[in-house]
Amino acid sequence: MITDPLAIIALVLAAILLVPMACRKIRIPSIVGFIIVGIIVGPNGFKWLGGSETIQMLGKIGMLYIMLQAGIEVDVNDFHQQRVHALFFGFYSFILPFVLGIGTSLLVGFDWATSALLGAMYGSHTLMTYPIVSRYGVQKNPAANIAIGGSMLTITLSLVALAIIRNQHSVVSVQPSEVSHQPSLWAILGTIALAIGVITIIFPWLAQWFFKRRSDATSGFLVVMTMMAMSAWLADWAGLEGILGAFICGVSLNRLVPNLSPVMQRINFVGNNLFVPLFLLGVGMMIDVHYLWSGWKTIVIAVVMIATKLSGKWIAAWIGQKHFQLSAEERRLMFGLTHATAAGTLAIVTIGYQSRIFGDEILNASVLMILVLCTTASFVTEYASKRLALQEEAKLESNKSDYSWRMMTVNENRGYELRELAELGELSSPEFSFESDWAEATKLINSQSKATIVYHPAQPLNTINRILVAVPRYAEKEHDFISCFGLVRRLSSQIGAKVVFYTNEDSQKALQAFCRRKGKYLRASYREMENWEDVLMIAKQMAPDDMIVMINARPSTPSYNPLFDQVPTMLEKFFSEHSYMIVYPEQETGSEVPDILTGDTPQASITWKIIGWMKAKLLSFQQR
Repeated sequence: MITDPLAIIALVLAAILLVPMACRKIRIPSIVGFIIVGIIVGPNGFKWLGGSETIQMLGKIGMLYIMLQAGIEVDVNDFHQQRVHALFFGFYSFILPFVLGIGTSLLVGFDWATSALLGAMYGSHTLMTYPIVSRYGVQKNPAANIAIGGSMLTITLSLVALAIIRNQHSVVSVQPSEVSHQPSLWAILGTIALAIGVITIIFPWLAQWFFKRRSDATSGFLVVMTMMAMSAWLADWAGLEGILGAFICGVSLNRLVPNLSPVMQRINFVGNNLFVPLFLLGVGMMIDVHYLWSGWKTIVIAVVMIATKLSGKWIAAWIGQKHFQLSAEERRLMFGLTHATAAGTLAIVTIGYQSRIFGDEILNASVLMILVLCTTASFVTEYASKRLALQEEAKLESNKSDYSWRMMTVNENRGYELRELAELGELSSPEFSFESDWAEATKLINSQSKATIVYHPAQPLNTINRILVAVPRYAEKEHDFISCFGLVRRLSSQIGAKVVFYTNEDSQKALQAFCRRKGKYLRASYREMENWEDVLMIAKQMAPDDMIVMINARPSTPSYNPLFDQVPTMLEKFFSEHSYMIVYPEQETGSEVPDILTGDTPQASITWKIIGWMKAKLLSFQQR
């Protein structure tokens, strides 16, 4: 057995480097490859590596990483739309294997306590195969959102069942003098509520406060890692599992860590290339294949456990497909995500074994079950993710904008912020420019027809809570309005900000139709704004962490309004303390504006005419 720390590190890093390359050659998921290598080099194989506490600790961090990534990468808009579906799926994804597990366990000959705890173990699952889903880019698929959202409920129900069964089983062995030392139900619930409150309220507030003051990716990465570890510790302290705390932490920090941000890139890189492989190696090192020849009883129990878990989770995925009207590939994706098991099963088995509810046969059979289910889940998830990714590529409408965008700042050179906006908005090959004043910027905008964004960043995008969008009358009739709407939708999806549209009744109906599109859902609310001059009322309703987006237009376009010429003055006077964007849709060259639209275009009020006259006189005076 290797004991030199440097030799251990060299062997582990070599495995992390070579295993994915070998798996690609023989076409098996790398998850399976790492588990097999863990079996080979572990104490039950060639004994090159023992049960090192360091590897176990790093492996546990890997499991926390997987749960954190699952929470952070959930599409907030799609999850909001699918939240009821996720709760329903999470409930019967737990209850079906739970009931089926009790029945099969009783038939095998186990008592009620053992059967109930086995049912709780079948009901839980671990998102081990989530990195496969993330790698293929289908994590925003409705099936993935439903499965990931339901995971929190299944894990919670499994842990609650574990606590109830363990307490009921141990109550007979508790001496009367020790009863007073047992915590009450209200104390347990209060501890859980305190831990969840800190993770969901205090941590996001602290992270937002930090991101406003330090925007570099390295500091952001360390903040997220610290909060992940603290969330896991709080969950353990409250009697829950650390993996549940890491998942809740990921959901809480979701909008502060956009999927395309540099912070998320560092999280994915460190996790997928270090901690997650270490976790999988640790799982393999726990598996002892010698139990396959130790006797038929262990094998029979393992076969029953594997069949029960696969049957329960497949039935739940099939019901989900029929209930939510999903495709066969999406059913496979849900099944692949929800029948893998590792951390939750290990926690239940360990506690059950220590409480003498489980015997040696169940302990050994559980380890074999982990190996088989991790392998099948990897193949199923890989197959379904690949098929869904190909289907996504074949769709006519892409998530990214195919239009050519020009992005600029005025009176300030903010190249880093423009690039960040382009990445989060998923704009393809934009042009960046800096203009010294609004006169030059307006001249450039009106001289060309491409879609243009004028951006003023007052704070980092990931700290924005709401996006307030001012939409003029007839904006939905613009040639490129759908591209501007897509920009807002993608920004909202990346940073988790709520969207509020200010517009008239007719445009509001068009926006509601856009927001309800399948696969392009946007969580939005609406406010009445009949006239463009009413845009000033938004300034009175803005909170410190709001950003305003104004959809403007060039002359001779359907939604053009003479008041648009006063927008720069209005922004500098009323919105300079906030981040804002002015978005000009791409203009279709050679198009004519129908008379019915131009004839109904509202004219500038006397107030704005006076402002315009004063501005013209001031410019004339400066030129002299």
